[in-house]
Amino acid sequence: MPIDRFVGKTAFVTGGASGIGLGIARVLVERGARVVIADLRQDHIERALASFAGPNTDAASAIRLNVTDRPAFADAAERMKREFGGIDILVNNAGVGLEGPILEATYADYDFGLGVNLGGVINGHVSFLPQMIAHDRGGHVVSTASLAAEVVMPEHLAIYAAGKAAVCHYCEAIKPGLLEHGIGVSILLPGPVASNIHEAHQNRPEHLRQGSGYKASEEKLARRIVGEDWMQPEEVGNLVADGILANRTYLVTHGVYKEAMRARAQALLDATPDRQEPIPDFNRFRDE
Repeated sequence: MPIDRFVGKTAFVTGGASGIGLGIARVLVERGARVVIADLRQDHIERALASFAGPNTDAASAIRLNVTDRPAFADAAERMKREFGGIDILVNNAGVGLEGPILEATYADYDFGLGVNLGGVINGHVSFLPQMIAHDRGGHVVSTASLAAEVVMPEHLAIYAAGKAAVCHYCEAIKPGLLEHGIGVSILLPGPVASNIHEAHQNRPEHLRQGSGYKASEEKLARRIVGEDWMQPEEVGNLVADGILANRTYLVTHGVYKEAMRARAQALLDATPDRQEPIPDFNRFRDE
């Protein structure tokens, strides 16, 4: 059955050593869960683990992981099975804030942005969902998209928005099927949150630096100053924890884009014919 408490549960949080991921990890630990932080950055891992002091020290551990590395992800899932009997909560949070003029983008930029923001979610699911179904304890999956997924974004954010929109639609589609196995699904749609997502250039692998058209854009993004009024990660963590318990589909942090979301939805509805054709039976050949 879906998660109804955190005590005795094990969570695996990608991108969990800073920003939103660390905020989620801290809240889950505070509510009684055991959390394994997965992150690419060893310096972030060390700082994150040091932040779990007192009675929560033993409730958090970490593993270094590049979410685009499929064999490493599979190894991590096997390790979780061996050490904890499998996980109960999967948080696909790792992401990169890729942006730049679309006409300057190369395959290296598409592969980096989509490989992490969309591929990381897919790799998490492929690695962990069979385990979560097999142990028959139910569970929950949270995947981080963005409010950028639900509005028309500026051209320089096209790759970022495309990956996050794909995460949204993917999670919406798989939710009913996973619920049959007692696994809930939530999509986190954050707005401005204090995080290190602007450090994308530091996380780009060497082979995807070669030929990138976004070097200048990433250097500019790295100088971005996080606003003092941006939401704090622990506030997002509480939103996520409450959403897991309620099995809410959409976990939205800000209302700043609400009218833009409404306008996009209305434009699509206005372009849709009023005639009602029969819906094709896509399941007709499934059992034949």
